[in-house]
Amino acid sequence: MTHNEIIDKIGQLKKEKNAVILAHYYTRPEVQDIADYLGDSLGLSQEAGKTSADIIVFCGVHFMAETASIISPGKTVLIPAQHAGCSLAESLTGYELREWKKANPDGIVVSYVNTTAEVKAWTDICCTSANALKVVESLPQDKKILFVPDKNLGAWIQKKTGRQMELWSGDCCVHEKITTEMILAKSQEYPEADILIHPESNCSHDDRILNLPQAYMYSTAGMIRHAAASLKKQFIIATEIETIHKLQKDNPDKEFIPIHPKTICGQMKKVTLENVLEALEKEQYVVKVPEDIRQRAWLPIERMLKIH
Repeated sequence: MTHNEIIDKIGQLKKEKNAVILAHYYTRPEVQDIADYLGDSLGLSQEAGKTSADIIVFCGVHFMAETASIISPGKTVLIPAQHAGCSLAESLTGYELREWKKANPDGIVVSYVNTTAEVKAWTDICCTSANALKVVESLPQDKKILFVPDKNLGAWIQKKTGRQMELWSGDCCVHEKITTEMILAKSQEYPEADILIHPESNCSHDDRILNLPQAYMYSTAGMIRHAAASLKKQFIIATEIETIHKLQKDNPDKEFIPIHPKTICGQMKKVTLENVLEALEKEQYVVKVPEDIRQRAWLPIERMLKIH
């Protein structure tokens, strides 16, 4: 089957089965191009809750499809790449969080949405990189905060809010490799460029970066909004490289420079047009969160979605 035939067949099956395709910005360009909704973790979570489709085909990694299943239990959630995982989500288990929480009974657990359903079930409130600062600022000053699982995002939140938090030592294997030295070198190479950095990055809490006037910390959706509104013509992009596909599509007259050619999430690349088609044809790789876990995991997500 040719590329165009696959796309046509996906479109036909979507209509027949009342299906919607949600895709993350880190997926392959051709997968982004067939999505009904393209977004980051927060946007995809919101869309999963709003859609009237019967089937959600989630082009992303496993924890994202789980989140859609938690939010929309009455819908069939399919993940085209069954074994697409996430180093960050896999850095913490529900058991480990339960034990940490037991040792800190007065603490409030804030979980980045990049976690498994089991971890969310032991969480008080979730956050995404888009609303993490607001979530933490909404919490009582006298409460200890246990932040999981991303140590870099957590350290950045501490810097920005002044709140002391206990941080789990997890990281995203892509953003962990984005260092202060890489940012400083690129900023010298492109002195006129704005530098858009994801707060999961290794350098996000380094004062040398935070004090750069042209550096901005953003969720992926924040980067896209900044580039659209800016009068600048050059941008250094310090996140997963596939984000540039959307940025370039929206801003054909602007230049987007990856911080490094290998800021690639191999797990996201497991989603292909072929396995999207196969998921729709066979309605395979259903992601369903057990009801007892789902109910407990829904509450911290619901709290997160109320904070904009």
